[in-house]
Amino acid sequence: MAPTQTDQDLIGPHPSFIEVAKPYIFQQRIQDCLFAIGMTEAKDDNVRLQGVAWIDNVRKSMQLPVRTFNTAVVYYHKFRLVHSDNQYNWADAAAAALFTACKIEDTLKKSREILCASYNLKLSPAEHLTPDDPLFESHSKTIIGLERLMLESSGFDFRSRHPQELVIKLAKACSFTKDLEGKTAYKISLDLYRTFAPVKQTTSTMAIACVELAARLHEIDLARVLGEDGINYARFSTSRAEVMETLLDLLDLYTHHKPSTVVGPDYPLEYYISIRITLNQEASASSLPRYTSKLAPPLTQTNGTKGKNGTTTLASPPAPIIAPISATGTRGQSGTVRFMLDAARASAEKEAVKEYFTVEEEEYEVDVEVDPGKTRRPR
Repeated sequence: MAPTQTDQDLIGPHPSFIEVAKPYIFQQRIQDCLFAIGMTEAKDDNVRLQGVAWIDNVRKSMQLPVRTFNTAVVYYHKFRLVHSDNQYNWADAAAAALFTACKIEDTLKKSREILCASYNLKLSPAEHLTPDDPLFESHSKTIIGLERLMLESSGFDFRSRHPQELVIKLAKACSFTKDLEGKTAYKISLDLYRTFAPVKQTTSTMAIACVELAARLHEIDLARVLGEDGINYARFSTSRAEVMETLLDLLDLYTHHKPSTVVGPDYPLEYYISIRITLNQEASASSLPRYTSKLAPPLTQTNGTKGKNGTTTLASPPAPIIAPISATGTRGQSGTVRFMLDAARASAEKEAVKEYFTVEEEEYEVDVEVDPGKTRRPR
């Protein structure tokens, strides 16, 4: 059988798309994702705090370790940055994040057990249900389906960061009292996961910020934490700007959402405002930006004419904003999506197959003689 024209045009299989895992997502990218999916700041705060509180309450009910809580919240944050809130229920996303984290941290729990624990929180002990109850049958399938989207949103990156261990070590090094400053620093590390700091900062940056804020709340000598006798930032590969960004994220949380936190209700609002004023003065004096690692916006050409007063008149309306898609969304329809952790390897493969995506076109001008005596046929 002779090959068809279509078979001759096909050189080979599609080289596939590559999705590189992103262990860190900076504030600029977070704001772009939230804007693209139409999520306002107030709505984002509400959904984020509700989801994290749900995960925290359920994991305490199931007596899961704090490392499972950390991983679940990070997966929940990354999932929300990719999928619009009209595509899922925030409680289902929180349950799927906790279900995925249980597998990653080797604290295995069935989806039925997680749903049952959440349901029993609303009931008295006499009315508690068991995980085998038919009530959780259909809902558990939904959670299992969302698990795949959780893994895709994170790029199948199973690396996780747990700052609590370093918080304890730094608290001991700074001679904190275990039941006072040390306990507060540990609680702050839990509240930190109610912000986007865990997806932006390293473990050492988060731990140092928690220890410093605890020292400021208890009004102890800051020389234990700052200065030459304090924590050496270079040893932990961090900077004052990154720690300052994390501190301000925490203070934003305690100032605007104080009842939704662990440490917030323990201190009056004036404490947090006073600390924030002090840190703002330090940031202004040292010229520290509010958010670090910010990229300059790309240069775009104006579509229109420029007036005398400097205003630009658009010749056509701007292009609509395209919301971020899942890793197997539009790209997965015409080729396989491959997930990688090594960015250098992914860049090398893209460079190798780039020539196969280059479209080469040639233009020809052909002179056609037209018979002047030939008339056009009437319609």
